[in-house]
Amino acid sequence: MAVTDTAEIAPYADPHAPRIGGKDLLDQVLDSLSDDKAENVITIELAGKSSMADYMVVASGRSTRQVAAIATNLVDRLKQDYGLLSKIEGKDAGDWVLIDTGDVIVHVFRPEVRDFYQIEKMWLPNGTAQA
Repeated sequence: MAVTDTAEIAPYADPHAPRIGGKDLLDQVLDSLSDDKAENVITIELAGKSSMADYMVVASGRSTRQVAAIATNLVDRLKQDYGLLSKIEGKDAGDWVLIDTGDVIVHVFRPEVRDFYQIEKMWLPNGTAQA
């Protein structure tokens, strides 16, 4: 019996679903955030800075309810369209939700929480952002 490389198929609910990653996954994430009216969306390229992902996206929702909805909708779309299983943390509180899609890490904040943590400043030189 051959050993299957589970690292490749583990994040997918359907092993026959089309694979997505890198820039294509980033584009799908950004489209989902736009569809759900996320605000102040910033993309940070992590290639060469970190091995955890290729991109980080930071966005805001106007309320805890919108933050949770943005996160839930993103995870649901990626699962439905690509069979991609994403890890999600913080959805119940709705102040700061982290979504790990593999190649793209997404942070969705309420504006006050985002201002407090200023996570972008840890990853961007001189506080510059790519929208």
